[in-house]
Amino acid sequence: MSVVVVNPSASDDYFRFFGLNQQFKIDLLTLDQAYLAIQKEVHPDRHARGSATDQRLAMQMATLANTAFQTLKNPIQRGLYLCQLHGVDARLETNTAMPAVFLMKQMDWRESLDEQEEDIAALEVLMTEVDQAKQDTLAEITTAIDGAKNYERAAELLRGLLFIDKFRIELDDAISALA
Repeated sequence: MSVVVVNPSASDDYFRFFGLNQQFKIDLLTLDQAYLAIQKEVHPDRHARGSATDQRLAMQMATLANTAFQTLKNPIQRGLYLCQLHGVDARLETNTAMPAVFLMKQMDWRESLDEQEEDIAALEVLMTEVDQAKQDTLAEITTAIDGAKNYERAAELLRGLLFIDKFRIELDDAISALA
Protein backbone atom coordinates (compact mmCIF):
# COMPACT_ATOMS: atom_id res chain seq x y z
CA MET A 1 0.00 0.00 0.00
CA SER A 2 1.50 3.36 -0.91
CA VAL A 3 0.62 6.74 0.50
CA VAL A 4 -1.68 8.80 -1.67
CA VAL A 5 -1.47 12.55 -1.23
CA VAL A 6 -3.48 15.12 -3.13
CA ASN A 7 -0.42 16.91 -4.47
CA PRO A 8 2.86 15.87 -2.84
CA SER A 9 4.90 18.11 -5.15
CA ALA A 10 3.06 21.07 -3.61
CA SER A 11 4.55 20.49 -0.17
CA ASP A 12 6.66 23.62 -0.61
CA ASP A 13 3.49 25.73 -0.96
CA TYR A 14 0.80 25.22 1.67
CA PHE A 15 -1.86 26.77 -0.55
CA ARG A 16 -1.18 24.36 -3.42
CA PHE A 17 -0.93 21.51 -0.91
CA PHE A 18 -4.61 22.12 -0.06
CA GLY A 19 -5.64 23.11 -3.59
CA LEU A 20 -6.24 26.76 -2.65
CA ASN A 21 -5.36 29.96 -4.46
CA GLN A 22 -2.37 31.76 -3.01
CA GLN A 23 -4.20 34.68 -1.40
CA PHE A 24 -4.96 36.14 2.02
CA LYS A 25 -8.73 35.80 1.85
CA ILE A 26 -9.47 32.10 1.83
CA ASP A 27 -12.56 30.01 2.43
CA LEU A 28 -11.91 28.40 5.82
CA LEU A 29 -14.53 25.71 5.19
CA THR A 30 -12.69 24.65 2.01
CA LEU A 31 -9.43 24.62 3.98
CA ASP A 32 -11.03 22.44 6.68
CA GLN A 33 -12.40 20.01 4.11
CA ALA A 34 -9.07 19.73 2.26
CA TYR A 35 -7.24 19.19 5.55
CA LEU A 36 -9.63 16.46 6.68
CA ALA A 37 -9.39 14.71 3.29
CA ILE A 38 -5.60 14.65 3.46
CA GLN A 39 -5.56 13.55 7.11
CA LYS A 40 -7.92 10.72 6.25
CA GLU A 41 -5.54 9.54 3.51
CA VAL A 42 -2.37 9.71 5.59
CA HIS A 43 -3.77 8.63 8.98
CA PRO A 44 -1.32 6.14 10.56
CA ASP A 45 -4.08 3.54 11.03
CA ARG A 46 -4.51 3.36 7.26
CA HIS A 47 -0.83 2.49 6.87
CA ALA A 48 -0.30 0.23 9.88
CA ARG A 49 0.23 -2.78 7.59
CA GLY A 50 2.33 -0.85 5.10
CA SER A 51 6.10 -0.89 4.82
CA ALA A 52 8.24 1.17 7.18
CA THR A 53 8.77 3.61 4.30
CA ASP A 54 5.02 3.95 3.73
CA GLN A 55 4.45 4.49 7.44
CA ARG A 56 7.20 7.12 7.63
CA LEU A 57 5.89 8.92 4.53
CA ALA A 58 2.35 8.90 5.94
CA MET A 59 3.62 10.40 9.20
CA GLN A 60 5.59 13.07 7.33
CA MET A 61 2.56 14.00 5.22
CA ALA A 62 0.33 14.11 8.33
CA THR A 63 2.84 16.41 10.03
CA LEU A 64 3.06 18.62 6.95
CA ALA A 65 -0.73 18.77 6.73
CA ASN A 66 -0.95 19.84 10.40
CA THR A 67 1.70 22.54 9.99
CA ALA A 68 0.19 23.83 6.75
CA PHE A 69 -3.33 23.83 8.21
CA GLN A 70 -2.31 25.72 11.37
CA THR A 71 -0.42 28.27 9.27
CA LEU A 72 -3.25 28.95 6.84
CA LYS A 73 -6.04 28.87 9.43
CA ASN A 74 -4.55 31.74 11.46
CA PRO A 75 -4.82 35.10 9.63
CA ILE A 76 -1.55 36.46 11.03
CA GLN A 77 0.37 33.29 10.24
CA ARG A 78 -1.25 33.10 6.79
CA GLY A 79 -0.28 36.69 6.03
CA LEU A 80 3.28 36.22 7.25
CA TYR A 81 3.54 33.05 5.17
CA LEU A 82 2.33 34.88 2.05
CA CYS A 83 4.86 37.64 2.68
CA GLN A 84 7.59 35.02 3.07
CA LEU A 85 6.54 33.29 -0.16
CA HIS A 86 7.04 36.64 -1.90
CA GLY A 87 10.43 37.36 -0.38
CA VAL A 88 9.32 39.72 2.40
CA ASP A 89 10.43 38.94 5.95
CA ALA A 90 8.25 40.78 8.46
CA ARG A 91 11.18 40.70 10.94
CA LEU A 92 8.81 40.50 13.89
CA GLU A 93 11.65 40.08 16.38
CA THR A 94 13.65 43.11 15.28
CA ASN A 95 11.31 45.48 13.45
CA THR A 96 8.88 46.99 15.92
CA ALA A 97 8.64 50.37 14.18
CA MET A 98 5.02 51.38 13.71
CA PRO A 99 3.34 54.50 12.30
CA ALA A 100 2.86 57.27 14.88
CA VAL A 101 -0.94 57.22 14.48
CA PHE A 102 -1.00 53.51 15.30
CA LEU A 103 1.24 54.00 18.34
CA MET A 104 -0.98 56.83 19.61
CA LYS A 105 -4.04 54.60 19.30
CA GLN A 106 -2.24 51.86 21.25
CA MET A 107 -1.37 54.38 23.99
CA ASP A 108 -4.99 55.59 24.13
CA TRP A 109 -6.22 52.01 24.51
CA ARG A 110 -3.71 51.31 27.28
CA GLU A 111 -4.73 54.47 29.14
CA SER A 112 -8.39 53.52 28.81
CA LEU A 113 -7.67 50.05 30.12
CA ASP A 114 -5.70 51.42 33.09
CA GLU A 115 -8.24 54.14 33.91
CA GLN A 116 -11.33 51.98 33.50
CA GLU A 117 -10.11 48.61 34.73
CA GLU A 118 -13.04 48.39 37.19
CA ASP A 119 -15.72 49.57 34.72
CA ILE A 120 -16.93 46.56 32.76
CA ALA A 121 -19.25 48.61 30.53
CA ALA A 122 -16.40 50.94 29.51
CA LEU A 123 -14.12 47.96 28.89
CA GLU A 124 -16.75 46.34 26.69
CA VAL A 125 -17.02 49.55 24.65
CA LEU A 126 -13.22 49.50 24.32
CA MET A 127 -13.41 45.84 23.21
CA THR A 128 -15.83 46.83 20.45
CA GLU A 129 -13.37 49.49 19.29
CA VAL A 130 -10.45 47.03 19.37
CA ASP A 131 -12.45 44.40 17.48
CA GLN A 132 -13.35 46.98 14.83
CA ALA A 133 -9.68 47.97 14.53
CA LYS A 134 -8.83 44.29 14.02
CA GLN A 135 -11.48 43.90 11.30
CA ASP A 136 -10.28 47.09 9.60
CA THR A 137 -6.68 45.88 9.70
CA LEU A 138 -7.66 42.48 8.27
CA ALA A 139 -9.45 44.27 5.44
CA GLU A 140 -6.35 46.40 4.79
CA ILE A 141 -4.17 43.27 4.76
CA THR A 142 -6.53 41.65 2.26
CA THR A 143 -6.26 44.72 0.03
CA ALA A 144 -2.47 44.89 0.40
CA ILE A 145 -1.93 41.21 -0.44
CA ASP A 146 -4.79 40.16 -2.71
CA GLY A 147 -5.25 43.51 -4.42
CA ALA A 148 -2.01 45.49 -4.54
CA LYS A 149 0.44 42.59 -4.04
CA ASN A 150 2.22 44.98 -1.64
CA TYR A 151 3.86 42.53 0.75
CA GLU A 152 5.96 45.19 2.51
CA ARG A 153 2.77 47.04 3.47
CA ALA A 154 1.14 43.75 4.46
CA ALA A 155 4.08 42.93 6.74
CA GLU A 156 3.70 46.30 8.48
CA LEU A 157 -0.03 45.73 8.92
CA LEU A 158 0.58 42.22 10.24
CA ARG A 159 2.98 43.59 12.85
CA GLY A 160 0.21 45.98 13.89
CA LEU A 161 -2.30 43.14 14.03
CA LEU A 162 -0.01 41.31 16.44
CA PHE A 163 -0.12 44.34 18.75
CA ILE A 164 -3.91 44.51 18.45
CA ASP A 165 -4.30 40.80 19.23
CA LYS A 166 -1.98 41.04 22.23
CA PHE A 167 -3.88 44.01 23.62
CA ARG A 168 -7.20 42.28 22.95
CA ILE A 169 -6.09 39.33 25.10
CA GLU A 170 -5.15 41.70 27.95
CA LEU A 171 -8.48 43.47 27.61
CA ASP A 172 -10.38 40.19 27.53
CA ASP A 173 -8.56 39.10 30.70
CA ALA A 174 -9.49 42.38 32.42
CA ILE A 175 -13.16 41.92 31.47
CA SER A 176 -13.11 38.28 32.59
CA ALA A 177 -11.66 39.30 35.96
CA LEU A 178 -14.65 41.60 36.53
CA ALA A 179 -17.32 39.20 35.31
